[in-house]
Amino acid sequence: MLSRTADHLFWMARYTERAENTARMLDANYQLSLLPQSDEYAELGWRAMLSISELSGIYSAAHHGMKSREVIDFMARDISNPSSIVSCLRAARENARAVRSSTNSELWESLNTTWLDCQRMLADGILEREPYTFFEWVKFRSHLSRGVQLGTLVKDDAFYFMRLGTFIERADNTARILDVKFEMMEQRADTAAQPFDYHHWTAVLGSVSGFEVYRRVYRDVITPERVAGLLILYGEWPRSLAASIAEVELLIGHVTKGRDTEAARLAAQLSAELKNGRIGDILKGGLHAYLVDFLARVNDLAGRVSREFLLPIAPEEPPAPEQTQSQTQSQTQSQSQTLSKG
Repeated sequence: MLSRTADHLFWMARYTERAENTARMLDANYQLSLLPQSDEYAELGWRAMLSISELSGIYSAAHHGMKSREVIDFMARDISNPSSIVSCLRAARENARAVRSSTNSELWESLNTTWLDCQRMLADGILEREPYTFFEWVKFRSHLSRGVQLGTLVKDDAFYFMRLGTFIERADNTARILDVKFEMMEQRADTAAQPFDYHHWTAVLGSVSGFEVYRRVYRDVITPERVAGLLILYGEWPRSLAASIAEVELLIGHVTKGRDTEAARLAAQLSAELKNGRIGDILKGGLHAYLVDFLARVNDLAGRVSREFLLPIAPEEPPAPEQTQSQTQSQTQSQSQTLSKG
């Protein structure tokens, strides 16, 4: 497969997954903002969410406060924000348009309809009236896109690169959600926090569709340690770090056809550590330090995938004039992620 085609497919899937994860974070924060709490803690929640995506600087440059409506608008439909839901859905659609011959009409129609309906819904004011309805819709459209991939596409290199983008993005986002939410709780000075803590961790689990999974696995009260264990090490649940990296390892094996590459080595090493990890050891060494190291290694792994299979992150020559806008967007996003997350 041409590296240009693989690059489009990889980033199409990453942008779709990123739109879903942004919707999940916004929904969790919005639900928490409805609970009785101090203005300072409510603001901390929105700041933490911007920190997850490393967008605090961009937001602060254009806004002077941390009002919930302004943050939701910035993260959902602000086109100046490259990680907003609108920006991600547009980029996913443009990348899909560039490689229509490598997928099928069902997938194209799914992504194109998502983009068109998103514009219509926002123009109708759904974000102001029912933001939670919009967030659920974004999650549903992401699920639909993956369902079309699994149900209609041949399992060839095109399929594997799409799935690879999905699970690299998912691992990155799950780690960021967990890191920032734990940091929020550490900064909470309210001594009578127990009732609120329950809703906080319920929202965290809900943001990654993990509440029912937690109840099924632990059948007990929600504790921070168990939440961390579920999100990091529970390999039977597809949104955990262990499951995401195990899938990345498998997909790289399909793409390389068993050849020994640096990306394959890094994925295998990280997957083995997660399979054999213990949450007690992770917490003893410091959860924040562990997740920072994990994010750096995932970013390194994504960079290796780009160098070995996709377009160069930093091309030696400027792109040709006829290069599509979507390709420029995907390369720019790749460069910014490497610089900001490395």
